[in-house]
Amino acid sequence: MFFLLLAFTAMPAHAQQADRHEGYYYPEAASQETYVARAKTMLDASRDRRLDFVNGLTASQLASPHPPTYVVFAKGDRADRLIVVSLVSGQLDTVFRARALLAQLTALARGTPLLQDYGVDNLFTFLDVLKLMGFTRITLSDGDKFAHQVLIR
Repeated sequence: MFFLLLAFTAMPAHAQQADRHEGYYYPEAASQETYVARAKTMLDASRDRRLDFVNGLTASQLASPHPPTYVVFAKGDRADRLIVVSLVSGQLDTVFRARALLAQLTALARGTPLLQDYGVDNLFTFLDVLKLMGFTRITLSDGDKFAHQVLIR
């Protein structure tokens, strides 16, 4: 009986810890899908490398003459959860707009040395790049009422 009670009391804490960013950075996900990547995680994928990747994305946004319309950051103990939150009302408020942003990020990723060096620049999507880096999930949100998650396998 003790173990059964322990199991039931431990489950909510684990579930809460697994999604502790929900309700803080974004609302509860309205939709979720799983992407089976064509890529394998790089052997040298690490927390530091993922943070450098996010810092690079942010730096390229800030180098633009236009203000960023969304922010990108990594969370989790291993920084393996990418979060994208819109800074503009009316953006990233549907699953279709979330997928459109992923398509735009794919176009940007295909021009990077990382994909060109691997010789897969025309085959991989942005989600494949995330898998290469060791990300396990991306959440896209309007920062108000909508969030969409993609689990990366």
